Amino acid sequence: MTTAETGAREDFEVKALKESTICGAFQVTAREFPDRVAIRTKGDELSMTWSGYNDKVKQLAAGLAGLGLKRGDTIGVMLTNRPEFHWVDAAAMHLGATPYSVYNTYSPEQIEYLVSDAQNSILVTEQAFLDTVMKVKEACGSVEHVISVDGGEGTLSLDDVESKAAGDFDFEATWKAVDPDDVLTLIYTSGTTGPPKGVQITHANVLAAGRSFDKIIKFPDGARVVSYLPMAHIAERSCSHYLPMEFGFSTTCCPDARQVVAYLPDVRPSWFFSVPRIYEKLKAAIEAGVEHEQDEQKKQATQWALSVGMKKVQAEQSGQEVPDELAQEYAKADELVLSKIRERLGLDQLEALNVGAAPTPREVIEFFHTLGLPLAELWGMSETCGAGCCNRPDHIKIGTVGPPAPETDIKLDEDGEVLIKADYVMKGYRNQPDKTKETMTDDGYLRTGDIGQFDDDGFLKIVDRKKELIINAAGKNMSPANIEAKVKTSSQLIGQAIAIGDGRPYNVALLTLDPDVAPGFAQQNGIEDSSPEALAGNEKVIEEVQAGIDRANEALARVEQIKKFKILPTDWEPGGDELTPTMKLKRKPIGEKYKDDIEALYAK
Repeated sequence: MTTAETGAREDFEVKALKESTICGAFQVTAREFPDRVAIRTKGDELSMTWSGYNDKVKQLAAGLAGLGLKRGDTIGVMLTNRPEFHWVDAAAMHLGATPYSVYNTYSPEQIEYLVSDAQNSILVTEQAFLDTVMKVKEACGSVEHVISVDGGEGTLSLDDVESKAAGDFDFEATWKAVDPDDVLTLIYTSGTTGPPKGVQITHANVLAAGRSFDKIIKFPDGARVVSYLPMAHIAERSCSHYLPMEFGFSTTCCPDARQVVAYLPDVRPSWFFSVPRIYEKLKAAIEAGVEHEQDEQKKQATQWALSVGMKKVQAEQSGQEVPDELAQEYAKADELVLSKIRERLGLDQLEALNVGAAPTPREVIEFFHTLGLPLAELWGMSETCGAGCCNRPDHIKIGTVGPPAPETDIKLDEDGEVLIKADYVMKGYRNQPDKTKETMTDDGYLRTGDIGQFDDDGFLKIVDRKKELIINAAGKNMSPANIEAKVKTSSQLIGQAIAIGDGRPYNVALLTLDPDVAPGFAQQNGIEDSSPEALAGNEKVIEEVQAGIDRANEALARVEQIKKFKILPTDWEPGGDELTPTMKLKRKPIGEKYKDDIEALYAK
């Protein structure tokens, strides 16, 4: 067992973290930084101070109360990353209500399941999802009001909501009546192992997570973040919604996650978090830019700088002192090349850069360290407010998720399952006491479902999900996530990969092509039809992918290697049959959907 302790902030005290509810934290922050920008959009098309944010929350809270929303009620929100999300969610929170977010890719049937569990009478949305939401309203008897932030027939506008306010509504008394153990939000799990479960996160949970983060990352006064991942995911809800309430961040809303890289130079974030796929694609784009650089002198200079950076990273990660000669050469490479890349990306003012939510290939993390961007893995769950373990910015061990966070107790069960106990662990699953009991040990630890290993320095390595390990016909245990990470980084052409081999004599893989890279490959190789269907069967494409598989196999143990593969004539979209909205593989549904393709790979 290991517990981490880290020194507290030395530069200034975060007063909001002393509050007992997130409502209290919000009010302290609004009072401390009234003129600081709280919420903005790109180019400052909208820019709202903390004082303005608080005023909007007061008005909407009064209106929602007029619609009947009260402490203990739920309210569903299906919005893109836009200012109105923050207003509505924070207003409901100040009433002691429990807002929850819906993934924008969900079908009416999937949303009906959530509403039947939450029993909310109000759904908040925008015109892009209005048809879906109206179908849900017709099917679910609990839904009485649909609020659309940008208009729509049969809906209430935010102005309509504000007009419902009762004259005697007491905002101050209402938020002060909220209890630390009240459920702040529901985070519905993405359903990789069955129907979503409603994770009940309390005000006390989120404040405990904030205090833990405060001891890991010394957020500067006036930090900036960009909001672009789904708000239904604990990572985004924490990074760009709750932590700003505690620390006074300025949040820039990016409604389309595919555009986030273009937002970075505008925001110049102090902290940036993403899932691995964003970093994988950013790495591929940078490498492609270097490869196709027309100025030969500039190309050679960039390749030299990257080479020097990699030597420095390898020395640091091996535990060696960086030789003076290498340190001097790196300083020159950084001044002439690497710093310019960071500035061009908009990542030149970072205090911390993190990745999580899924396994990240080592090569990807090393690449960003090479650029002078110390990308650090962290590990957490919806059930832990996204907290758990984190590599500190000043001490990162690539291949691990870092030591336990402050005020966190982690131990490994007999089979290697990671067990965690902390004040930020959830209250339980909504309406599922049996599931709650099943996931907790008798001595109060949460069963995470992850298999882990501690190294000699107390850094945790996540091996894989307990229920997803491949056990082949010979009884050998393997991590599919590790295999898939090697495969995906072996060729820029490969978009998604799933390794299959449970109970089988050898491993095979189903692959999709990267939709951003494949058309360019087709053009460079004179392939006229660049559709996924045509490229999946093209010999040049297959040869290129095979070369990548060969490279991946060289880095894998013999028993882990991919013996056969099939390129599927399609792309896998987040929230579809194959991927959760946060891009985790839906292994069982994939196995069922592509059963014939899998059997064909084992036929001979």
